Amino acid sequence: MSNNKVVVAMSGGVDSSVAALLLKQQGYDVVGVTMKLYSLPQGDLPASYRGCCAIDDVEDARRVCDRLGVPHYVLNVQQEFQAHVIDYFCAEYQQGRTPHPCIACNDKIKFNFLAGRARVLQADYLATGHYARIQASPQGWLLKKAADASKDQSYVLFGLGQQELGRSLLPVGDYPKDEVRRMAREHDFPNAGKPDSQDICFIPFGDYRQFLQARSKPVPGEIADVQGNVLGTHQGVEYFTVGQRRGLGLAKGDPLYVLRVEPETRRVVVGPESALFHTQLWAGRVSYTLGQPPAGPVEVGVKIRYKSSEAAAVLHPRPQGALLSFSQPQRAITPGQAAVFYQGDVVLGGGIIEGTLPPD
Repeated sequence: MSNNKVVVAMSGGVDSSVAALLLKQQGYDVVGVTMKLYSLPQGDLPASYRGCCAIDDVEDARRVCDRLGVPHYVLNVQQEFQAHVIDYFCAEYQQGRTPHPCIACNDKIKFNFLAGRARVLQADYLATGHYARIQASPQGWLLKKAADASKDQSYVLFGLGQQELGRSLLPVGDYPKDEVRRMAREHDFPNAGKPDSQDICFIPFGDYRQFLQARSKPVPGEIADVQGNVLGTHQGVEYFTVGQRRGLGLAKGDPLYVLRVEPETRRVVVGPESALFHTQLWAGRVSYTLGQPPAGPVEVGVKIRYKSSEAAAVLHPRPQGALLSFSQPQRAITPGQAAVFYQGDVVLGGGIIEGTLPPD
């Protein structure tokens, strides 16, 4: 191996393009790889669509690599993306949960499947355009927030362990977004002014309910209050998420919100907004970036969704997960979303929210 060969995951966007630029400037032997994740009807896409699989995206990545004088390859990972991201996304909603597909994509596709392909290409590192930082420390590799707090993406990378962190590079994490665009313009990149991609790249029209309806057979059920009184019916639990107010189809009165979804009984339980607040959270499938949990209870900041602010809590590591006790009640703790643990700008780890209480 060359000890400095790096595969850069290039979506066609400005962030991954500048990641390749920075690594080239730092003397790395750069190889650009664009993953073909899924197929879309190109002619029917809305003008506002900002995904990562349109023909223009692949062409933008290729043109950037041409400007940098580095090779560019397109890798077909549609089968893997379907199994680990799209099928997972649909199955979680069918179980009354609210998944975050970007976490699954990073965990299973970019830092697993693509990392394996990078080794086949005899590359030492995999790089992406994520806004986060990796830093060596006496304890091991640390995953840290981005220098630009407004663009920080460390939340979706909490699943990276020591092996992944040691073989990954996140070059744009040290720069603000404005500076990244300035560098792209300075080097005449064709995508310098390209808007950021949308949250769910494989749903171009933004209607996840329509997407699910085309891929599942919803089972109707009841909408009930916390006392068990049936207030109405629904067409499928996959169309509801904790905290939802709109689209319940109930008679007007005091505002009602989805408190929980019960996939076993196909029941959606609703109630007042005050019932959405809880001081505890149970997370499963927990991983820690240093490879092991803290020795005991530890004070942390916790994000319970990508766009939320951190909330002060005490993390209680358990063999089967983690219990979080918050200083202040948190609104709409949603099964399927991730809870990510921070100490300052360091990511300790995270897990998938299972509920507000530990299992019996």
